[in-house]
Amino acid sequence: MAVYAPPPDTGLAVVFADDTLVVVAKPAGLLSVPGRGADKQDCLLHRAQAKFADALAVHRLDMSTSGLLLLARGPAMHSALSRLFRERRVGKRYVAEVEGRLAVDTGEIDLPLICDWPNRPRQKVDFAIGKHSLTRFRTIWRDPSGLSSRVELEPVTGRSHQLRVHLAALGHPIIGDELYGSGSLDNGERLSLHATDLRFDHPISGQALHFHHDAPF
Repeated sequence: MAVYAPPPDTGLAVVFADDTLVVVAKPAGLLSVPGRGADKQDCLLHRAQAKFADALAVHRLDMSTSGLLLLARGPAMHSALSRLFRERRVGKRYVAEVEGRLAVDTGEIDLPLICDWPNRPRQKVDFAIGKHSLTRFRTIWRDPSGLSSRVELEPVTGRSHQLRVHLAALGHPIIGDELYGSGSLDNGERLSLHATDLRFDHPISGQALHFHHDAPF
C-alpha cells in the first residue's frame, strides 16, 4: 500500500466563509477527513479547523480529487446542510480529462454500483445488488489527436468513486486514475478530476448560493 504523503500545507484556500459555513478548495492528494492511524491525521478538515475551530465535514472528495468542499460551522448547520445533500438539493459539477475521444456530446451513465469488497476501496458495477447511480455528462473539448477529451460531469447520486467507475465503464477512464484506468500516481501524475461548482440554497436565509473554482489542469 502506498504511503500517505499529503501536499505541503501552504495555507487554506478559502473560497467563501461566514458565520455558518465555509467553502474551501481541496488540493489533490489530501484526505478530506482523517483516516485510520496517526499517519493519516493531516487532512482538509483538520487544516480548516486550525482556522475555523467549529468546522465540520458535510461531504467528502476522494483523496485524489481536488476542488470545492463544503464545511458547516457548528452542529446545527451541519445537520441542515447534511439534509440538503441527503435530499439531493445540492448541485455539484466536476471537470475531468478522460482517456480517448468521447463520441457523443451529452449523455447519461446509469449503472448500479457497489463496493468490490475483496478489492476495496475499488467499486464495481453490479446489476444484481448494486445501488442506483446516475451521472450526466457533457463533452466540452476533444484532443484533435484523439488521445483525450475534457468532460463536465454532474453526479445525480453520490456513490463512492461514482464518476471514476462510470467513466471507466464507458470506456473512457479519467487520466491519472490508478484504480480504474492506466494512470499511476507513483510517477507524479495526478487524477484529472476537479469539483468545480456547488449550488444550494442557504438553509437559514434561503439565499441561492453558487460557488465556482477553476480546474488546475
